[in-house]
Amino acid sequence: MAVLTADKRVLHADLQGDTVRAASGSMVAYTGKVEFKSAGMGGGGGFRAALKQRVAGESISLMTCSGAGRVYLAQDAMDVTVVQLQNDRLTVESDHILAVTDGLQLDVQFAGLRGMTSGQGLATTTVTGTGQCAIMSDGPLIALAVRPGEPLVVDPDVYVAGTGQTQMSLVSGVSWRSVIGEDGGEPFSLRFEGDGTVYIQPAER
Repeated sequence: MAVLTADKRVLHADLQGDTVRAASGSMVAYTGKVEFKSAGMGGGGGFRAALKQRVAGESISLMTCSGAGRVYLAQDAMDVTVVQLQNDRLTVESDHILAVTDGLQLDVQFAGLRGMTSGQGLATTTVTGTGQCAIMSDGPLIALAVRPGEPLVVDPDVYVAGTGQTQMSLVSGVSWRSVIGEDGGEPFSLRFEGDGTVYIQPAER
């Protein structure tokens, strides 16, 4: 089974005759006998998943790294965090996925939330199964707990991913951006309720 290990802004993918899917163009070095091939968009799900990605205006372009050796992966000097899943579900913004091990399935959903302020689509990938997922963030990833009766509200520009049984909703109205005079459209925030963990980055897009 391939093992992913984060070393600050570089991901080590140790292969033992198996395969890891990684963001296209993220390989910076490798040792051993490893082959690289394009995995297309999303790495599974067929036409329906590809259509969702096209609607979202974003695609996850993945490559497969197969063989035996160590692959070094990095992208835009972003920090890397490895999340371990055990029959679990991780929702993560598509452009924050660096690599996933075999045993994890990807499915892209279009939430369409960010469009109100930045004109961008919010393509969210659901990662399910057992394995490791490496996600990137602009600065060290921050984990915030969501507990029953204790909802969490975050700026949509810092949201990266979430795990557990949480429900996300849109909260419109006054935001901290409009208070400090940086509002570029209708102010809104993301509200999470339930039981789980929300991951944010310390820098806005």
